[in-house]
Amino acid sequence: MIMNLKSQKRLAARILKCGISRVRILPEAAEKVKAAITGSDIRKLISEGVIKKIKPKEAKRLETRKKLAQKKRGRRRGHGSRRGSKKARMGEKTEWLKKVRPQRRLLRELRDSGKISKKDYRKLYRMVKGGMFRSKKHLLMYINQHGLMGAENEKSAS
Repeated sequence: MIMNLKSQKRLAARILKCGISRVRILPEAAEKVKAAITGSDIRKLISEGVIKKIKPKEAKRLETRKKLAQKKRGRRRGHGSRRGSKKARMGEKTEWLKKVRPQRRLLRELRDSGKISKKDYRKLYRMVKGGMFRSKKHLLMYINQHGLMGAENEKSAS
């Protein structure tokens, strides 16, 4: 037997400060609620636990977590997922720093271990600053081609 408790629900919603859809009435106490016609009656039923306010539905994070895990593994990076130009995705300065810092580190290691002279280090450092080399490998290739590193040390640096 379904009772019409529309007005009671509306009153309860106003008291509980929520929408009508979030008001729950215990089915076994429907008769009791039907008899409640004033706000004070409804408040009494709320304190008794006959009328309850249910929590709003929350967004589920499962799909988002899956997506983030995939992104961590390098997926979802194709042309269709890109928003913005190449420079917007990674600034020119950041890109330059990512390229230059390892090259400078390599030069420092070669100089400190005595594989290249201080004079060559300075020359190569300035070339790195000017953006002459694409990568560490390119820098090492240049050093080997121009004989700036001792022949016995060539294998250990690369």
